[in-house]
Amino acid sequence: MKQPPENRLPVLTASGPQWLRSPRRATMWSLLLIGALAFAISLSDRPAPEGQTKADDVKADDAASDAEKNVDVVVDEHIEKRIPDQKAYLGSPPSVIDLSQTFLDAEVAAGSAIESIEVVHNSKSKYVEATVASTVEGHQLTLDWKKIGKTEITLRVTFDNGNSLRNKFNAEVWEANYWKLLYAVVGGLGIFLLGMKNMSEGLQAIAGNGLRRMISMVTNNRFMATIVGTTVTMLVQSSSITTVMVVGFVNSGFMTLSQAIGVIMGANIGTTITGWVLAMQIGKYGLPILGVAAFVYLFSKRDRVRYFAMFAMGLGMVFLGLELMKNGFSIVKDLPEFEAWFHSFDATTYPGVLKCAMVGCLLTFVVQSSSATLGITIGLAQMDVIGFDTAAALVMGENIGTTITAWLASFGATTNAKRAAYFHIIFNMLGVFWITAIFIKIYLPSLKYVVAQIGWAFDFEPDVTFMIASAHTGFNVINTLIFLPLAPYLAKFLIWAVPEKPHRETPHLTNLDIRMLETPAIAIEQSRVEIMRMADGCRKMMEGSRQINFPSGPDEGESDDSEPDFREPDDKLVRDLFHREEVLDVMQDEVVEFMTNLLAGSAPHDVVDEARRQLRMADEYESVSDYITTIVKSHLKLHHSGLRLPQSARDELAALHDSVSEYIALVAKGYEQRRADVITEAKSQGSAITRRIKELRDQFLVRMSEEKFDPQVSVAYNAQLNSYRRVRDHVLNIAEAIAGEK
Repeated sequence: MKQPPENRLPVLTASGPQWLRSPRRATMWSLLLIGALAFAISLSDRPAPEGQTKADDVKADDAASDAEKNVDVVVDEHIEKRIPDQKAYLGSPPSVIDLSQTFLDAEVAAGSAIESIEVVHNSKSKYVEATVASTVEGHQLTLDWKKIGKTEITLRVTFDNGNSLRNKFNAEVWEANYWKLLYAVVGGLGIFLLGMKNMSEGLQAIAGNGLRRMISMVTNNRFMATIVGTTVTMLVQSSSITTVMVVGFVNSGFMTLSQAIGVIMGANIGTTITGWVLAMQIGKYGLPILGVAAFVYLFSKRDRVRYFAMFAMGLGMVFLGLELMKNGFSIVKDLPEFEAWFHSFDATTYPGVLKCAMVGCLLTFVVQSSSATLGITIGLAQMDVIGFDTAAALVMGENIGTTITAWLASFGATTNAKRAAYFHIIFNMLGVFWITAIFIKIYLPSLKYVVAQIGWAFDFEPDVTFMIASAHTGFNVINTLIFLPLAPYLAKFLIWAVPEKPHRETPHLTNLDIRMLETPAIAIEQSRVEIMRMADGCRKMMEGSRQINFPSGPDEGESDDSEPDFREPDDKLVRDLFHREEVLDVMQDEVVEFMTNLLAGSAPHDVVDEARRQLRMADEYESVSDYITTIVKSHLKLHHSGLRLPQSARDELAALHDSVSEYIALVAKGYEQRRADVITEAKSQGSAITRRIKELRDQFLVRMSEEKFDPQVSVAYNAQLNSYRRVRDHVLNIAEAIAGEK
């Protein structure tokens, strides 16, 4: 065994500390320790100045301290803060404070008079100069605001009874830092919106399949659709997302216009949950909630606990963002020009109400989030920059501004989808129109009375946030109750106002909106609709294939051995079938792109699993469409060669075609109904189809030995049998994906 070189430290044993086991580290720590000891010794041994001992040093320090404090060392001096801290904007005129009554009320005065007042500026620079003038009327303190900065001022008041009082306060000259205002508001708004997103994702993950089942529960019953719209919007924390979802569903044919109208009205009620979240009296706990939830989210291994923590994190961020915005708006409150500007938006007159509503509408247009605008409104109201009446009028306008998202989503959509988006606009605009007409004399007084009664019943004092949340919810609930009975008539009006296009419309893929990726539970439901559309496309291709390949049985009097029928296949049917196959290719590409973006985000595990199944099904349906076109191409090639299959073979293939079509419909129905047990039937019918294909192949081989066929006929027959077999295989794979099998 080699010995360590003499110039190295010996290797430490395993029992030593971990950080000393490396020779290099041991050397470094040893040198640092020696250096620290040497430095400490040098300090303790430093000689005192000549003729001075350490005791003298202590006395000198005490003396210096007393000298610094100057007159602070008074036997009968009392310390009280009778004058609060003062603050003035740069350029303000001098402030005058009457000191007589201020100090004579003090207990140490004991009915005596003020003998003298001394002013001491504790700061080196005089940002504020304080002077005291004694007159017959009394003593006055004048603060002259010179330049930006803070000065600490001490007043020493001596009374003629021998007592004295010391008052220390800060006087600050300030100037508006607009960058600080911008940073605080923008930063707070960003944290606020990120918190809303985390709350939404946490709630969606917790709700899981329940949210998707809720969407599928939408019926033509307006009340049920309204309840679903309200609940879904409360979970996703955004009416914009719900309305874009509705426009997409109507565009894809998954939802009717009457269903969409109910969901949109419910979404307007559900979006008011943001105000009630902000009305909770937990603003000061926002940062602790965020911190604790972040630790739980980072270190918890259970998904459900992590999603609860994500929701709590979002809640903490919402309140933290609101606090940051409030701090930013605190500057605005003290600025004369801003104060005058905000006072111009006074909702005490009808034009003022309309002006406030317009500002709220434009602000929501810009940020495309009514929650963000609501947060800004509440922040301004909490700092008394605007009054409650103005805040309530701003909220009315925000209801119009939020319609921009659904309107943008309707571009390029079908007529029915445009009608749904236009209903959202009409619903909110008419609601704001009539509520602003009675805003001052009826709506606000009634609202204040109801809120006061609620506060009295539950023994609490409603603050401005509670009032704003009540105004937001009250407007949307009343508006929905009024328009719910009128919904059928509004639907008829929209059908008349937005007529169908002269040519037949095909639903587009615009419902796969990238904005939906923020709500994975809804995004996965929209892509599910596209998978069902792909299944329907394959079903229609099978119908078209049957009409092309097997238009009818043999003509009357025609035998199997009769001359081939050279009637041309329907060109329109052929073009439609090949076009449909191209559409399915594009649909698969869009679904794959959409799913890739969805999986790249932070989606819950159940959504990720569903996304992977949908990716697999999209690929399988695209393959099914390819083999259907292969069957048609084989038939057309045989026809163009002047050949055709014997009538008996054609009849056999037609029966097989019908069996495969039923098989496709069976699996598609199972997916639509979310039946995982469809795999059992699929395996049974699939096995029957496979056996039938083998029988047909064997029978044709026997027939070939008995009869003479053109080689192209044999190739075409076997090619079609093989294509039907491949269609069966891919459809079985789809059934396995539905059941969650690998």
